[in-house]
Parts: sequence; structure tokens; C-alpha cells
Amino acid sequence: MPTFEQFKLPDAGEGLTEAEIVQWHVAVGDEVTVNQTIVEIETAKSLVELPSPYTGVVTELLVGEGVTVEVGVPIIVIDTDPTGAPSASAPAAPAAQASAPEPSQGSGAVLVGYGVAEQASARRPRRGAPAGAAGPTAQGTPASGAPAPNPAPAPNPAPAATPAPAAATTGPAAPAQAARPAPSGPVRALVSAATTGRTVLAKPPVRKLARDLGVELASVPATGPGGIITREDVLAYSARSEPRTLATYAGDDSPWLDEAGAGASVTPDGRQTRVPVKSVRKRTAEAMVQSAFTAPHVTEFQTVDVTKTMRLVARLREDREFKDVRVTPLLITARALLLAVRRHPDVNASWDEAAQEIVYKHYVNLGIAAATPRGLVVPNIKDAHRLDLKGLAQGLADLTATARAGRTSPADMSDGTITITNVGVFGIDTGTPILNPGEAAILAFGAIREQPWVHKGKIKKRWVTQLALSFDHRLVDGALGAYVLSDVAKILEDPAQALVWG
Repeated sequence: MPTFEQFKLPDAGEGLTEAEIVQWHVAVGDEVTVNQTIVEIETAKSLVELPSPYTGVVTELLVGEGVTVEVGVPIIVIDTDPTGAPSASAPAAPAAQASAPEPSQGSGAVLVGYGVAEQASARRPRRGAPAGAAGPTAQGTPASGAPAPNPAPAPNPAPAATPAPAAATTGPAAPAQAARPAPSGPVRALVSAATTGRTVLAKPPVRKLARDLGVELASVPATGPGGIITREDVLAYSARSEPRTLATYAGDDSPWLDEAGAGASVTPDGRQTRVPVKSVRKRTAEAMVQSAFTAPHVTEFQTVDVTKTMRLVARLREDREFKDVRVTPLLITARALLLAVRRHPDVNASWDEAAQEIVYKHYVNLGIAAATPRGLVVPNIKDAHRLDLKGLAQGLADLTATARAGRTSPADMSDGTITITNVGVFGIDTGTPILNPGEAAILAFGAIREQPWVHKGKIKKRWVTQLALSFDHRLVDGALGAYVLSDVAKILEDPAQALVWG
């Protein structure tokens, strides 16, 4: 007989507690196989594709796109035995057979409009209701109210198929259901963790309209009967969130246009835009605040003549060994930093506050700060100290391509040991970078410009850049920081120095 399995949102990495459903790759009725990608989610760190743990047919999508759910909440129901003969006493609705989530997790995803009373009376007792609340419509739920993976069918299915209206008020949660009239038509009710438990009711065409307009349904005020979000509600919310020209007042600068994404709201006077903080931006803010107010930062600067480095880059670009990879000054800088770490391994450390220990790492996972449309991410090249120059170039290329595509995984951003932030690509000369949490140092690589420079006693036009090294003063003192920065500068001034130290 058909066997319905629920797939619960797993922990995508590093103990993250919630994720947003970005895009479903399957629909109800689609056949899926084990390890087939079924959904794309966005965590506080990255976009992650989730594979199916089952082979079967999709019978229900419990969470809509754009909804944030907590880890452990069911998001999809799959029939793992779609060709099996149905039991004579099996209920008609697939949702009634699906295993109920744990009482502490909540369900929050039911089909309404095809019989609210039936669904309410069939599901409520399985969320830990007392035995007396089960009633004749519990559809085989044990009298204790404990959820069962495959509940037995009711001995008399006929009453369950046509419950009395009064049955909807049975159980401790019934008053909330009874207070809201039953909506008409097929409406899916979803609970978003981001909206503190608010039930989002909308018909499928309205949900599609919201997706097309980039509107998060959980943020839309409902005016329809029974709390249903109507088409007009979505259009009105979208209109309010449309980018608009700011009002001009005496003394103001020129007006500008709001380019915030979905979920942003503009104040009635057009002078402010408010954007919810979530996902990567939220995680980045938390990490930077923690780093800035935990590790005592010190930054040292050095201006460097990198003319010989620029000549080396031009020569490598013509070399057949490097024809398949992109060679940039950042590659030489990364190699220089790795050699500096080899000469001064104490800079490759972290501070363990809980254990009150300094952790010296015998490997280098080189982080590269990358600006993406989703915010700042810092993926790292694993065991970069083991790579030759070409391998390091390939690692940089793969890391950059993955970050720009928004496919950086939590594993790619974990366990970094030291980081480079290339502010020069934005035309910035230098800065005081904030440490990536858990690391002792970060190197800022500024823009390379042609400038007058004293070379061999004469003023000549040379390629010049500025370096800035920020470090945790608990782990790295001023002298050690100066040695590391000086070594990087020496290699950039004369790449042949790497042969001496390498």
C-alpha cells in the first residue's frame, strides 16, 4: 500500500537552526530518486541544494518558496510505494497517512478548503493531545496521542470521511480553529518561523503571483475571508515595496532610487527604506560584531613597489603551463602570504576562549573575502600550503566562480586560518580589515597604481600598492605582525625572493 514519508529540514552545517526555501526543483506528482536534488535552501551562510532521501512520488510540498523554517520541520511528503495496492480502509487524503512531526516541532502545514474540520480533527490529536481529545475522527491515532510513523487505519473509515462539524472543536487547539471561518477553495496553510508562528493562507494562483513579484507572503497583510491573502493584497504590498524616487526637501542631496530586494518597505514619505536583516547579511553582521569586540585589533601598513610582480604576472599569462588558469597579482600575493606564514607559523593560530588556550595550526586554509550579491562570504582554499603556484591559481579560480554563483557551502567557509581581502579590485588603496572570527590575521591588498617612485636614486614611474595587516594582539604582537607584513612585501617587490625562502 502507499507509504508516505516526510523529509524534515536537515542541519545544512555548523549547527544552523533555520533556512529559507528558495526554489523547489520538484512538484506534486513528480517521481524522485535517492540523491536527486529536490530543493534549494538558503542558510545564514550559503545556498545549499538538498537531495531526496527517498525514491518515490512527491505527494505534498509542505513549505512554500520564500518561507523560513526551522531545522527538523517537515518540508515535503514522498510516497515511497506509489504502485502498491491501497488498503481498503486507508484514508483518502495522503496528508492523513503521513507521519506526524514531533510535538515539539509542530506541524503547521495542512490542506484546508477541502474540509477544514476533517483535517483539524484528524491532525490535532497527533500533536500530543490527551486521549480524550482523539474522538472518532482521529483516524487510527493511538489513544495516548503519541505520533506513530505509520498510524493504523481507523476501524470504521466512513465517519472519518464525513465528520460532524462539531468535531472541529474537539481538542485543546480547537478554539483557535473555530474562531476563524473555513476558507473556500484549495488553500495551503504554511507556518513561517520568521513570522513567529503566523499562519499564511493563500490560494495557489496567489502564491505564484507572489513568487513572480518577489513578494514574501509572510509579510503581506491578509484582508480576505478567514485571513486569506488575496491577489489584491499581494499587488498592493508589491506596489508599496516598489522602488520609488525620494521626495526632495530643501537642503537635501539629489533624490536616489531604492534598490533593495524583496521584503523591503518604503516609508510613506519615501525618505526611508527598511530591509529585513537575514541570511548571509545577518550572519556577517553577527560575526563582525563578535570579532571587532572580542579580538583587540592592531593594523600595520606598508607601501610596496610591485613592478617586478606585474612583470611576472605578464610572463605567467604567456606561459603554456598557466594557459588554463587566470593569473593575477592576487595569486602572487597569496603565495607570498603562504611563505610568510611558513617562516612565522605563530601567526597561523586562534584563541580558544572556552578552553583558555592558544591553538597553533599546522596547516593553512587560506581565506579569500568575496563580495557577492548575497553579502560578504569568506571561503577558503583547503591546505593551501601544499599547493604549487598553478594549483593555488586553480584554487583561487574555483573559489571565485563558486562564490559568484552563490554556491559556496558552509564547509567551504569553515576552519579558515588566515585571510586575504582584495580591496584593490574596487579601486581602494588600503583599509583596516576586521578579522574573520577564529583567525589571528587578515591581509588587505590595495589597488595597484602607477606612481612616481624613487628607484635606484631616480624618480621613475613604478607600479605601487599598499598592504595592511590586521591581527589579534592577544596572539600576535607588533614585532611578529611586522615580520609577516615585511616578508609579504619583500616577495612582491622581488618575486625571486620566494626561491630563497620557498
